[in-house]
Amino acid sequence: MKPTVTRRDVFLGSASLAALAAGFPRWANAQDSVTAEQFLALSARLTGAEASSLDAIMAAKLLQSMLATGRGPGLVLLSTDTQVDTGTVANDVVAAWYSGVVDTTDGQAVAGFTEALMWNALDFTKPFAYCGGETGYWAEPPQS
Repeated sequence: MKPTVTRRDVFLGSASLAALAAGFPRWANAQDSVTAEQFLALSARLTGAEASSLDAIMAAKLLQSMLATGRGPGLVLLSTDTQVDTGTVANDVVAAWYSGVVDTTDGQAVAGFTEALMWNALDFTKPFAYCGGETGYWAEPPQS
């Protein structure tokens, strides 16, 4: 019995081949993981902060936990292509930098408290138990 090829088979095959060809350059140059420098550059781009102002130790903790929880492929795509849709990976990176809290395989953990970017965004406050100046500094109005 001779197999028949329908127009539908030809169309699906052509569409599949076109989709594969369109994504091939990205897959061919794909790397396995994101380096610490790439993660800092990506974090700076996503948060709008200067890369030099981001804490390197906190960045290493965030990167390690993101790789451990399966966000590595999304980070690789984000670091190479700014237009790619990676689901919630970009939001997770920004949320981790601002809150200082990251998801791990054992649940949530603090990656950095005073290093979290929320303290820069909340310029009217400071981290708990973080000295704001000499005793009595709060008696004077803030400088504008």
